[in-house]
Amino acid sequence: MTPKRRARWPISRTGSTLILFAVTFVAVGCHKPATDAAAAGQGQAMPVQTITVTASPVPQSDQYVATIKSRRSATLTPQVDGNLTKILVRSGDRVKAGQVLMVIDPVKQQATLDAQTATENQKLAVYQYNQVQVERQRKLFNVGVTSRDALDQAEQAYRNSKADYESAVASRKTQGSQLGYYQIRAPLDGLVGDIPVHVGDYVSPTVPLTTVDESRDFEAYIYIPSERASQVKRGLPVDILDNSGKLIEHAHIDFISPQVDNGLQGILAKAMLHSGDVRNAQLVKASVIWSTVATATVPVLAISRLGGQAFVYVVQHEAGKAVARQRPVQLGDTVGNDYAVLSGLHEGDQVIVSGTQLLVDGAPVQPMV
Repeated sequence: MTPKRRARWPISRTGSTLILFAVTFVAVGCHKPATDAAAAGQGQAMPVQTITVTASPVPQSDQYVATIKSRRSATLTPQVDGNLTKILVRSGDRVKAGQVLMVIDPVKQQATLDAQTATENQKLAVYQYNQVQVERQRKLFNVGVTSRDALDQAEQAYRNSKADYESAVASRKTQGSQLGYYQIRAPLDGLVGDIPVHVGDYVSPTVPLTTVDESRDFEAYIYIPSERASQVKRGLPVDILDNSGKLIEHAHIDFISPQVDNGLQGILAKAMLHSGDVRNAQLVKASVIWSTVATATVPVLAISRLGGQAFVYVVQHEAGKAVARQRPVQLGDTVGNDYAVLSGLHEGDQVIVSGTQLLVDGAPVQPMV
């Protein structure tokens, strides 16, 4: 038996050409990325914005918690006992000096005043009667109709009734003044504070009713640690900030206590404020500026961090090319939108301030001031 031959597919010259083209295409396609990578490895200079480091005045300061107090503030307490019948204001209302804020039930005092007024009128009638009598006795004595003893008695009765009447007038005025105490009035122009009492409450001179604070002439009370005592002086600059760090006012220390507060172990210093953006008893931050030193500063955006270490990229010229080099820096306080740099930079250094997130140490750059 003749063995079977395996079938062979004929390959034309055209097919051979197509296969060769496909292999060549794959080879070229695989070779192209390698060419691009090699080009990327050579690196193209990245355009970057730079600044030249200069020394700027940077304040050396410490920050403390301070309390705002009005120089004119009054705590209102009643001078009489009784039940509150009216509260005519609310917390936060602006009031004028002499304005009635609250009323204490005056019924008992009004009754006392009415009784005293009646007594005064009675004393007045006796006084007026004796005044007429003494005039009559004088005339009779002058014509010899009555005796000296009768005239003396009339004059004595007149003086007694006059004294009684004047005493009654004084008592009535006193009771009238007492009646005024049943109206609680604002002692000055200002804002009404918290009102912890309610209509119907029984109040006495030991019960605080509210406060009235004038909305100007505030002071910041700052307690400075005693170890700083030798550095505290009048005229020292103080920046008053709110809790978010926003500047409220530039001020100066104008009072220093001669004593150390035993509880706080600090020295009380006061700074006068003229801003209307604060309130009595408000807590703020006081940045006491001890001195101002010329220090290098860089924008906040120029700072990068790696493993907790702050650094910047500076432009250095190596082999005729500009490259970015990492430079570790020690940062101080922020000054506006800049950081004070305590060490790591020198005047004249070119610091890169744009595209820092795309840079690596030694990357070629094209500085653009």
